[in-house]
Amino acid sequence: MPNSIKDTVKLRDGNQMPVEGFGTYKLADQDSMDAAIKSAYEAGYQLFDTAQFYNNEELLGNSIKKLQINRNEIFITTKIPEPKQGYQSTLNAIDESLAKLQTDYIDLLLVHWPVRSHFFETWRAFEDAKKDGKVKSIGVSNYHQTHLDLLKTKANEMPVVNQIEVHPYLSQKSMLKANEDEGIVTQAWSPMGRGATLNDDTIQEIAKAHGKSSAQIILRWHLQNGVTIIPKSSTPQRVAENADLYDFELSDHEMKLIDDLNQDFRTGDDPEVVYEIEHQYPRHK
Repeated sequence: MPNSIKDTVKLRDGNQMPVEGFGTYKLADQDSMDAAIKSAYEAGYQLFDTAQFYNNEELLGNSIKKLQINRNEIFITTKIPEPKQGYQSTLNAIDESLAKLQTDYIDLLLVHWPVRSHFFETWRAFEDAKKDGKVKSIGVSNYHQTHLDLLKTKANEMPVVNQIEVHPYLSQKSMLKANEDEGIVTQAWSPMGRGATLNDDTIQEIAKAHGKSSAQIILRWHLQNGVTIIPKSSTPQRVAENADLYDFELSDHEMKLIDDLNQDFRTGDDPEVVYEIEHQYPRHK
């Protein structure tokens, strides 16, 4: 069980990934990005998660350079969006990300959402980019078990991470098991359900018992479920608070109480829908 924000999990390709990272979704200007990354790095975060869809890769790259953060001490994740999927288009998009992030390699590259018409060729581009050293590890985001089963029929290498929506109102137990069975690490985006779970009575009672915030209880629940996390906040106090998860433990009873809050409530688009309606590219996480 993680004992520090600097703890890592070993991915199936042998690389190490921090169990907790910092999400940059909706950080849309340089000053906000600079302040957020400074707070996060000082609080001990080493994983920084972005995506081409967020339109802030260049901002993140600038912040890392401005703050003189040693590239070898951090882990950068980015994602390829639907319109840029396809073999050559994906390879071109990877070069775009490398340029904007001002780096020679990406630690973890994810397929942001599955797209039917480019499903296998996009993954082939991921595998080739890894062979070329542009990417250290490759994974997916918003994949159901059906997507993983289909990918397995042609992939030379399966994803090391599946980043999906997980929070107390969407516990995703079956998907967590499917990932585990494939040796895939689950990473939760929107780990607090975009704030929907913070005011839950059960969670607040558990938080009071531990002298912690609701956010800390939820994030600790994820970690004890074996789920890695990328919470986001632009408030320095909350950034530090979200990193302070390693001096307490939830009991089995408390874990079950939170597990039982599941409502199958999604805050974002369902991946099966995006997979079927491949050319509409809805705005989403």
